[in-house]
Amino acid sequence: MPVGLERAHALDPKYYFGEETFELERQRVFGASWQLVAHRAELVTAGDHLLVNIAGTPVVLLRAADGNLRAFANVCRHRAGPLVLSSGKGLGNLRCKYHGWLYNQEGQLVAAPEMQEAMDFRIGDIRLPRFQVREWQGLVFVALADDVPDFGRVYAGIAERIAPVELGAMQFVRRDSWDIACNWKVYVDNYLEGYHVPHVHPGLNRLLDYRSYRTELERWHSLQWSPLESDASLYGNGDALYYWLWPNTMLNILPGRMQTNTVIPLGVDRCRVLFDSYYAPDD
Repeated sequence: MPVGLERAHALDPKYYFGEETFELERQRVFGASWQLVAHRAELVTAGDHLLVNIAGTPVVLLRAADGNLRAFANVCRHRAGPLVLSSGKGLGNLRCKYHGWLYNQEGQLVAAPEMQEAMDFRIGDIRLPRFQVREWQGLVFVALADDVPDFGRVYAGIAERIAPVELGAMQFVRRDSWDIACNWKVYVDNYLEGYHVPHVHPGLNRLLDYRSYRTELERWHSLQWSPLESDASLYGNGDALYYWLWPNTMLNILPGRMQTNTVIPLGVDRCRVLFDSYYAPDD
């Protein structure tokens, strides 16, 4: 059961160790949640596609000819050969690089060379595993499972809270990436408290009104926020908003800018942090 902030406590240490825990998290956490994988600007034109890996599952994300985004397992149903070898443009149908099996943009098998005489083989019975895709404020999310939390509930109230800011209108500037020797939850634990800010981030502390720092809890996300002190490096006055969305996505929203922060587990004691920076259009 969720408890109030006055009763908040750390996880039992056993959840930060062990391959069994890591494999369980891949299935029950990362395989059962919405994962931030792209920005809309990367998938503008029909045929634009990205290769991503979610909880050990290789996924191809495609802007189809009808304009919709689709995500499939990048694994042929025959002998597990790869369908797509790299991200890029101009992708039509998906052809296995091992034996040439061909799937259309709905994931349906449409051709299987030399399989005509195989008994009980029916092309119409074979489809690629297809995953859920959602676009929100220019960001693209994929969920491997069907029974993930409702996307609308996970992101409920955020667009209204940040209005009139349109995150989808911001432009991507750069990506920073770090591999860190810690369990992914240690990074998230650090993000979820501002207690350390005056001691570890003096520059940030000068921008924030730390005395007014607040944390708000929702079912699937939390918000840490503070009014900003005036500073020449800011695009305007307002609040610093730090959203954490279960389990591993963060949105840092300040006047005129946003950073998305995604924590990807690489092992029980290793993670990769992707830090994408966006800015409002500037004359």
